[in-house]
Amino acid sequence: MRAAKQAMNLISQPLLVTALMLAVSNLFMTFAWYGHLKNLASSPWYVAALISWGIALFEYLIQVPANRIGYTELSLGQLKILQEIITLSVFVPFAILYMNQPLKWDYIYAALCMTGAVYFIFRT
Repeated sequence: MRAAKQAMNLISQPLLVTALMLAVSNLFMTFAWYGHLKNLASSPWYVAALISWGIALFEYLIQVPANRIGYTELSLGQLKILQEIITLSVFVPFAILYMNQPLKWDYIYAALCMTGAVYFIFRT
């Protein structure tokens, strides 16, 4: 019974549900877009494309409902900026930890620019 009550509390928080679902979907999409560069580098491009499309299917199965839930509380612009913040938040650890890329100041500068975007899009 307690788990059902907690689930209902989560459902009553559409912004939180949207952000969590978009984070999960973005993790799938980041692997679809870039994971093949590490894992399938020796495979033909069409093999990588087919595998990426398969991964992207799971991303869309999470992302589409997330956007529908989010759109009940957010404007279209706010929903897009939220997605971009999540994209950067998922991409940077992916690039550093999974793809073994160095941490660059450019990531910090991009995050600062996104902070400005959040301010302007959410201030109304």
